[in-house]
Amino acid sequence: MDPRDTAPDSWEQEDDVEATIDPQLETAFMTLNVNAKPFVPNVNAAEFVPAFTTTAHPEKINSAAAENRSIMEEAESNAPVENGDTEMCTEEPWDQKDSEPNQEEPGGDRGPAVQASTEKAAPEIEEEEEVPVPKVQPVQPDAPRKEHINVVFIGHVDAGKSTIGGQIMYLTGMVDKRTLEKYEREAKEKNRETWYLSWALDTNQEERDKGKTVEVGRAYFETDKKHFTILDAPGHKSFVPNMIGGASQADLAVLVISARKGEFETGFEKGGQTREHAMLAKTAGVKHLIVLVNKMDDPTVNWSLERYEECKEKLVPFLKKVGFNPKKDIHFMPCSGLTGANLKEPTDMCSWYTGLPFIPHLDSLPNLNRSSDGPVRLPIVDKYKDMGTVILGKLESGSISKAQQLVMMPNRHTVEVLSLLSDDVETDDAGPGENLKLRLKGIEEEEILPGFILCNAENLCHSGRTFDAQIVIIEHKSIICPGYNAVLHIHTCIEEVQITALICLVDKKSGEKSKTRPRFVKQDQVCIARLRTAGTICLETFKDFPQMGRFTLRDEGKTIAIGKVLKLVAERD
Repeated sequence: MDPRDTAPDSWEQEDDVEATIDPQLETAFMTLNVNAKPFVPNVNAAEFVPAFTTTAHPEKINSAAAENRSIMEEAESNAPVENGDTEMCTEEPWDQKDSEPNQEEPGGDRGPAVQASTEKAAPEIEEEEEVPVPKVQPVQPDAPRKEHINVVFIGHVDAGKSTIGGQIMYLTGMVDKRTLEKYEREAKEKNRETWYLSWALDTNQEERDKGKTVEVGRAYFETDKKHFTILDAPGHKSFVPNMIGGASQADLAVLVISARKGEFETGFEKGGQTREHAMLAKTAGVKHLIVLVNKMDDPTVNWSLERYEECKEKLVPFLKKVGFNPKKDIHFMPCSGLTGANLKEPTDMCSWYTGLPFIPHLDSLPNLNRSSDGPVRLPIVDKYKDMGTVILGKLESGSISKAQQLVMMPNRHTVEVLSLLSDDVETDDAGPGENLKLRLKGIEEEEILPGFILCNAENLCHSGRTFDAQIVIIEHKSIICPGYNAVLHIHTCIEEVQITALICLVDKKSGEKSKTRPRFVKQDQVCIARLRTAGTICLETFKDFPQMGRFTLRDEGKTIAIGKVLKLVAERD
């Protein structure tokens, strides 16, 4: 009890002691203040940074004045320790260093001209302090101005999609050398030294151990004119549903194929993913396709023009069949993901290729036409809890700003946007084509599912269960009759669906519709059918809003059909 009682008394006594000293110091303070004011920051500058020690000598007089002043300030703030005066004056400049330059910034005229040399010292220190910040900051003003483009990397398993993505991030400075060296060491320990680049995108331990991407990896990089988001889709056939989700957000697809002997053939044959991915990308609404012929540095290829042309000849007819125009929509280029050849700089190994390397080619692509004044449509890709409900998605049309009231369809929850991140950079508003993270108020994370749509209250999107659609049967061994069940992938939504009726067949060449109702449809036929989903989903007709009117039907791990929504059918009560 005794020490507790005495402790407060000693503090009070010291306060009283300070109070008696205070008036004497104040008189000294008044005399010194006028001279000390302009000189204080510069004195500190000289003492604080070793580089400027040369200018410290002429200022010893000023530093003495500063010491006196700092003692006065201590007295005013009732510093308790009496012996500590001399120590405190060395500590004080740190505080002054923070506060004084700020005083000088707004009113720069105060300092006399004699000070020129010392004044130069202060800005230099400020610059030195800020050096690490600009790495992050330039992104903020530039990010919204540059056009946003989502690039999805697709192709057969082990074609090198993640490695190319990692290499691009390194070449554009989004991953530093030290991190890559760390990955390289870790990969070597596991005898997987060629995998280290893909680890920049495959962050999951399971993905790294097996060397296979499972979820769609996300990263971004910038060129002089554009801001790109990489969507690294999985190539394995078990994870095609994830790949469809990635492709549905993309503006541009990069089909990666391996030129290595045997690998290209397996990827391109019936069971390979090269064909399926190209077709799914087209269905997801990707208009422009870049085909990267990867692994050109492989000993079996050795940058051979013959092998490059062979891959090209096999692919073009198939891509044409899927719906890409070889002259306008497709661009072939050779590259090596592991060495980075022909990704950013042209390579001497490949003198026969005269076009631009990959990154400059992306930068030279024409701008996309997007209308920011359309209705707000943001299909949700993912959601999680983080100080509220956070959703991820690509804004397909319209613009979103902070504190805006929106409606979550099909549940019709009214929500408010608390904060808005575009590619992890906080902004106040976002336009179409941007990848957003929104923190929402007024809805729980459990009430949201991927495939829900965020709309503005004035213009809600359509939702329902029954719709008529035109379907192209791509691959199915037997016939398809009414009552057939499959899985529907439409924008980011995945739902079970049943074909309830076949309305008519459509002639592929003339587009004419049959007069009679077909009893079944089989492979390579086009038909119009009525479909009914298990639950309510958000969708639009293809004519009104293409991004939300295209779909794929899958069954038993294969893509069976692609289609577009023609008409929404109202529910019967």
